[in-house]
Amino acid sequence: MLYNPLLDTFVCVAEAGSFNKAAEELFISAPAVIKQINSLEQEVRLRLFVRTHRGLTLTEAGKSLYKDALYMRKYSDGALDRARVMARQEGPCIRIGTSLMTPVDILLELWPRIYKQIPDVKFQVVPFDNTPENAREILRNLGERIDIVAGVFDEGMLAYHPYCRTIEIADVPVCGAVSLDHPLARKERLCWSDLAGETLYMIKPGWSTTMDALRQTIERDYPDIHIQTFDFYNAQVFNACENGHAVLIAFPFWKAVHPLLKIISIDEAGSMPYCIVHSPKPNGTTQRFLDAVTHIVKTPV
Repeated sequence: MLYNPLLDTFVCVAEAGSFNKAAEELFISAPAVIKQINSLEQEVRLRLFVRTHRGLTLTEAGKSLYKDALYMRKYSDGALDRARVMARQEGPCIRIGTSLMTPVDILLELWPRIYKQIPDVKFQVVPFDNTPENAREILRNLGERIDIVAGVFDEGMLAYHPYCRTIEIADVPVCGAVSLDHPLARKERLCWSDLAGETLYMIKPGWSTTMDALRQTIERDYPDIHIQTFDFYNAQVFNACENGHAVLIAFPFWKAVHPLLKIISIDEAGSMPYCIVHSPKPNGTTQRFLDAVTHIVKTPV
């Protein structure tokens, strides 16, 4: 393990709801469990549990730490697995982070041309869960576990992540995702007037300058479209769109995210930059890769 082992005891107690039950699961005594939790609380200088005669409940700080502890445990185990994989590999390697929202389809289309320039560099795909916590952690620490991530990224998003740099490799059209049994699914293209009376799911204001401008246009010119906002793109948003027969602002490379949704182009919806996101101080191998991509993007096929 690469993190504080007391967190294992903390997670067990949080899930068991009592010191005695946790002690049974950990095969140690209840006093030993209490001692470990007391040590952890002293170490982090936080009260993690509310102790009553009815049992234990997590404080707000405890709830936050519990959620992050699960992530840290998974991250720690994954770090060891990746280190073992890297130890077996020879030569330079680029680690590409991928999730449901950040597939590498477009980037892989460039791979034959990239390979011609840097044939000695290998690719390793590193999957991650698409949560706000993971996204912040990964983008803040590019170059450590993951070298690059590819996806839609504009200047508004970059303001939220000033510790990142980007290379734009394509412009992707803004589309709509609808359930396969939605009446709009029969169309091959949409226009905004088709969405009159529909509920349109869009990311919350302030996340993207492109989406903010599009929202203002819709509110001004198409008041019959009912906009509903959400905080973060994830599988739950796609499920809500399908279950609620709504329309979700989406992109073509998300076609595999939900099998019961169809992604359709929307006329005059504009586009967003599809970028490679990297550390401002990439290592030598990553810089070679970025130089190759920059050359390819600037050179016509």
